[in-house]
Order: sequence, then C-alpha cells, then structure tokens
Amino acid sequence: MKGEVALEGLEFHAYHGVYPHERSSGNKFSVDVRVETQFSEQAFRDDLEGTINYEDLYAIVKAEMDRPSKLLESVGHSIASNILARFPMALRAEVKIAKFNPPIGGVCQKASVVVTQSR
Repeated sequence: MKGEVALEGLEFHAYHGVYPHERSSGNKFSVDVRVETQFSEQAFRDDLEGTINYEDLYAIVKAEMDRPSKLLESVGHSIASNILARFPMALRAEVKIAKFNPPIGGVCQKASVVVTQSR
C-alpha cells in the first residue's frame, strides 16, 4: 500500500550561502521532508521494518545540513538522493529548505527551495 512519511519543521543552524558571512556565521534553516513510499505488510503488523524509520530519515537530513554548501538546491538534491539510496521502498522524496532572513537587501522572512526526486 502506498503512503507517505514526513518530517515537518526540522530546524537547524547551518552554514549555507553564497556570501562569506553566511558561511562563517551561519543562519537558521527549516526543512520539511515528504517521502512517498510503499508500506509493506509488516508496517500494518506494527513492525518498523515495513516503513521508513523517522530517526534514519532525520539522520540523512542532519548530515547534509551539517555540510556547508553555497546553494540550497544542492543541499536538497543531496538529501533527496540519499533518501532514495537508503530506502528501497521510497518512491519519491520531496525536500523543502527555507533560510530565515536571507540577505536580499530587503525584508524577507524566509527564502525557500523545493527539490523533488522520483525513482
């Protein structure tokens, strides 16, 4: 049976950005991850092996957020690729990353990108 596993509102202090000051002082980011998956019968018998473990999913996101990058697109792509590589039952991964108070020369609460990858 198809379904979805999601982590929403993950928060990180990370060092992503094009400008040197972004990569030295960092910024606050939020990440939402949605994974379309094929649940096995094990999941409906209360067995974790039949689904995607939230902790494993979080570990993938955290590892990429800990690695400084210039572009959020690159971070999102790496997260989505690693999800599909780690979970054979995952059909599609969608990653939304938002940077709070981006340096755009005006008032902006968040700038975000969404990356989606499918098998």
